[in-house]
Amino acid sequence: MNTLSSIKGILFDLDGVLFVSSTPIEGAIKAIADIRTSGIPCRFVTNTSTLSLTSLHQKISQLGFSIPEHEIISAPQATQLYLKGLKDPVCRLLLADDVKKDFDGFRQSDTEADHIIVGDIGNAWSYQLLNEVFNCLMQGAKLIAIHKNRFWQTEHGLQMDIGGFIDGLEYASGTKAMIIGKPSADFFQIALDHMGLNAHEVAMIGDDIDADVGGAQKAGLKGVLVRTGKYRKSYAELSAVMPDLTIDSVADLPNALKSER
Repeated sequence: MNTLSSIKGILFDLDGVLFVSSTPIEGAIKAIADIRTSGIPCRFVTNTSTLSLTSLHQKISQLGFSIPEHEIISAPQATQLYLKGLKDPVCRLLLADDVKKDFDGFRQSDTEADHIIVGDIGNAWSYQLLNEVFNCLMQGAKLIAIHKNRFWQTEHGLQMDIGGFIDGLEYASGTKAMIIGKPSADFFQIALDHMGLNAHEVAMIGDDIDADVGGAQKAGLKGVLVRTGKYRKSYAELSAVMPDLTIDSVADLPNALKSER
């Protein structure tokens, strides 16, 4: 069977696949429009935790993509769903200010939290902050990571992501973080349920060979790697993950789909 011949739905990563920072990947806008016109259901799944869902949708629209807000599934959204299933959790939110707006309904405390929610906070990281979180964990708080990415692509080059901080907190406290976003199988299942499709019927398109491609494959999906965004040939060659398909850019996806149908 051809790699994409049985595909009935597609999941797209955002940053690095459709755009980098505030610049669309060449041909990406047309590619998404063509695929949506073909009738293939799409969802846009992201570990991004610097923007609220509203702000993220506004950014995508301003870049020229015609994507409805309900088709965007973010790791912060999944985190909210998890917290809502708990009994009145008290949270410390290490999140960007814009994302914190989506968590207004939860009780919050910097000293008495029983759940520490960690996302992208940029230069706010410090030894003092890490030590405060460490002490909360030693007192029994649970660590929830929006994701555990190693690095990401910006317009200024690669930048270290929160995975290293999560690893350090786990090592120091002897605890394990709950990872909400990709490569969590639960996160992929949320997207599959949203489309009403089975894992073997869906392909994940991503620039992260570990979280996007490897995570999708472990969850039963096809994994397609694009050579844009954080993709680095040397890193990909060292990975144990073998993509089902590798393409230069998401702009090549419509033709890849046509050639295998």
